[in-house]
Formats: sequence, C-alpha cells, structure tokens
Amino acid sequence: MEQLSREVEIDPQYAALLIIDVQNYTARRDGGEYRDLTEQEIEERFGFFFRTFEKTALPNLQRLQAACRKGGIEALYTVIESLTRDGRDRSLDYKISGLHVPKGSSDARMLDAIAPAADEIVIPKTSSSPFVSTNMDYVLRNLGVRSLIIAGILTDQCIDSAARDACDLGYLVTIATDACATHSRERHEWSLRNNRGYARQRTTAELVAEIERLTGG
Repeated sequence: MEQLSREVEIDPQYAALLIIDVQNYTARRDGGEYRDLTEQEIEERFGFFFRTFEKTALPNLQRLQAACRKGGIEALYTVIESLTRDGRDRSLDYKISGLHVPKGSSDARMLDAIAPAADEIVIPKTSSSPFVSTNMDYVLRNLGVRSLIIAGILTDQCIDSAARDACDLGYLVTIATDACATHSRERHEWSLRNNRGYARQRTTAELVAEIERLTGG
C-alpha cells in the first residue's frame, strides 16, 4: 500500500499561493478595524501584531509573492468585503464581531506593498474560512491546484480555519509560518502547534528555496 504523507514538497505545476486578508482594513494602523481607537489604544491592544506584521510577515509575504510569480505559481488573495454596502450578507459571527467592510470601499483593497497583479484573483469573503463563504474551492479546482501555500492574517483565526478546511477538501497545505501574524506570540505559536497535524509548516526562506529549486528560479 502506498505510504501517504502531508510532508510533501509543493508541485509547482499544480500549486498556488493564497494570501489571506492582508488589506487596508486589517493591516494598516489607520484601517477601519482600528478607526475608533487612539494611537495609544492601538499600541496597547495591537502593538505586537503591527510590529510582527510590518517587520517580519509583510516582507516575507513579498518574498513569497515574488518567488511564486517568478516560478509561474498562481497567487490568489482573499479580502474581508461584504457583497453589500450595509453588510447584511455577512456571517452571523462577523456581525457579532463587528467586522464589516463595505463593498467597493478602500478598506477592501489589498495593501499596496503586495498589490495583486492585473490578472491575479482576489476573492471577497465574509467568514473566517474562505472555503465557507466563497467559491474558493471551485476556483482552485478549476486552476488544477493540489498544493496550497497559505499565509496572511490572522494566524489563529482565518489562516487556521482556511488550512483545516483546505486539508479536509483534499489539498496538500503548507503554512508559511513567518509570513503570518496575529495579536500575540502565544496565539501565533499555539495555532501553529494545533494545526501541525493538518498542514505542513515551513518558513519563508525554506519555501522560497524550495520554489526556486523546483522551478529552476
């Protein structure tokens, strides 16, 4: 019997990079998620997140994005964005949590630092896992994707939910551990420990080296 394992290198011909929710709403200090907070409150509540994201996760996302583009690997993106201006289509969890990004708003745009190329796919979502509130699975299958690299924010929420759902749907998932960020080191590390049984985990440096070796980059 064939020995199966999740510790399998990506197959560049059938791979994709999925960057989750790295948008103005969540990833800028002046984004909508923080609009009613003072600078001091932002620092007290989200200082760790922004320092980790800006110094580590974002540069690593840029490296992954560049390596995938050079290697001919599809890059896709999700953003929190309602299908309506008033957000009536959001999940109950998002309504309870107060997460609302109106359709077409500036908060729904990806950060300029990792802006999608003209023909790259951006999918709006209104739940933690893009596999619940979007046609992500349909799109990935149409693209022929089997190996899925996941990165973005937050490690213990949307990244974790997406990774588990993707694994259950039959994708071989690799989480880029240092291209993700959340609100504390403890939350980040606990999340990675908890989903290690679902997904392969690699650093950005390891993944970029793997991509370059497999694609001749």
